Formats: sequence, C-alpha cells, structure tokens
Amino acid sequence: MNERFKIFVFVAILGFFAGVIADLSATYVIPWLSTVLPSFLSARYLLSGFAGACLTLLLVSVWAYISGSPER
Repeated sequence: MNERFKIFVFVAILGFFAGVIADLSATYVIPWLSTVLPSFLSARYLLSGFAGACLTLLLVSVWAYISGSPER
C-alpha cells in the first residue's frame, strides 16, 4: 500500500474521531462547563475555543506518538 494513502487514511480516521469527540463535547461538556464556570468565562465561544484547543493537543499528541521514531 502506498505510504501517502496510509497517511491519508490515518488522517481521515483521526478526523472522524475528532468529529465524534467534538460532538460529544458540544452536547455534554460545554453545557456542564457553562453551569460550573463564572458567567464571564462561560461565553460559548470561549468554551468552544478551549475545547478545540484541548482536542487539537490530544490529536497532535496521538499523531506524534504513532508516527514517532522507530528507535524508541
């Protein structure tokens, strides 16, 4: 199998899981954070940005771990 195709499929799978996690966080996590945080921090765009940053860090960490050097 071509290496580029493998990477394409891997990124597509990560994107699928990112969409699932984003949907779950929009449904459950963001409303919960809106009730827990003070009113100035519970603006929806701030919570969405925070969730997006966490999701991006998680996905990049998974990608870096999986595509890391084989010498480890």
